[in-house]
Amino acid sequence: MPTPASDEAHRQRTVAESFGEDAERYDRARPDYPAALLERILDGLPGREVLDVGCGTGIVARQLQAAGCTVLGVDPDERMAAAARRRGLEVEVATVEAWDPAGRTFDAMVAGQAWHWVEPSAGAAKAAAVLRPGGRFAAFWNAFGPPPDLADAFAEVFGRELPDLPMLQRWAGGPDAYATFSAQAGEALSATGVFAEPEIWRVPWERTYTRAEWLDTVPTVGLLTRVPPERLAPALAGIGAVVDSAGGSFVMGYTTVALSAVHS
Repeated sequence: MPTPASDEAHRQRTVAESFGEDAERYDRARPDYPAALLERILDGLPGREVLDVGCGTGIVARQLQAAGCTVLGVDPDERMAAAARRRGLEVEVATVEAWDPAGRTFDAMVAGQAWHWVEPSAGAAKAAAVLRPGGRFAAFWNAFGPPPDLADAFAEVFGRELPDLPMLQRWAGGPDAYATFSAQAGEALSATGVFAEPEIWRVPWERTYTRAEWLDTVPTVGLLTRVPPERLAPALAGIGAVVDSAGGSFVMGYTTVALSAVHS
């Protein structure tokens, strides 16, 4: 999805807390994460107790539960938390900066598509406080890029139909889309003095989208969650026409980018 317009995305709380307006669509349409990435996060941990920051509807948490983890979610949006609870996840409603761990500690602290909404220094301090020795922090994002001709066509549609949202015209940033956020997170973790040198991991993968699947996904973009349906409809029609021109489906190239560090 397009990255937030500022490298201080944590200040854009109205965007961060808009995804719950259609939590069921978000859960249905948003992609999950490569199994190889989660295996690498869990490898060598002292245990399997995980804190999932910005857990949303539980997309990451369910994958971790399937891998044998006990997961506690933290999310500021009660609507997203309710959707996650319906799917069997324990969730506490708070921003992680304000969340009270009440003495609890964890073997891993993860954040899928969420850490850019966290103030870096406060988030790093909380990670330092709640991770056990040998525990791992991992924030990760799904950066994506449709085929170049489709990316250009999508951008043209958004420029025509939603010209007041120019960020949408930079439709795909590729594997470097979250470089600023991962760098900020790494610097903040290092500043705590309790983490080993942060690492950047990249896991490439692909997913085929049909027209219907992509049109279900587009409204979950943060910049679009607050656009009234009557304004969004012409843009979706244009995006659908682009996918139709490509034969009704296309292959999206993803790179999941992770910032990881181990607590000493």
